Amino acid sequence: MPTREVLTRYYRYANSAQWDLWCDLFAETMVMDEQLAGRIEGRDKLRSMMTGMGELYASFQNQPLCVLVDEDQAAVVSRITARSASGNPIEAAVMNYFRIENGLIAYMANYHDTLPFQVLSQS
Repeated sequence: MPTREVLTRYYRYANSAQWDLWCDLFAETMVMDEQLAGRIEGRDKLRSMMTGMGELYASFQNQPLCVLVDEDQAAVVSRITARSASGNPIEAAVMNYFRIENGLIAYMANYHDTLPFQVLSQS
């Protein structure tokens, strides 16, 4: 699958809470450097982590604003608009870097302000 299509599906699946399909976009041996969760290695570990998304968020949208693709690499500037399970608003600008191998995400890193996400740890 071409890089741009991987990215289209990445955001479509995230915005429709289709976390199993979202995880399927990652290579089995994927590595993710995630701003809140730290380093995640392996699709199975990622999939087990994503099962809790519905418990953390009442709503979650990550809208791409700018997408740059260079063959098997991409950078996406996006905006997260969400509500925690307790109803607190979350707004954050995000920068994601992707490296695609054989049509799957082999490496991803994301960067954003962590302050808006502190409401996730509040009751």
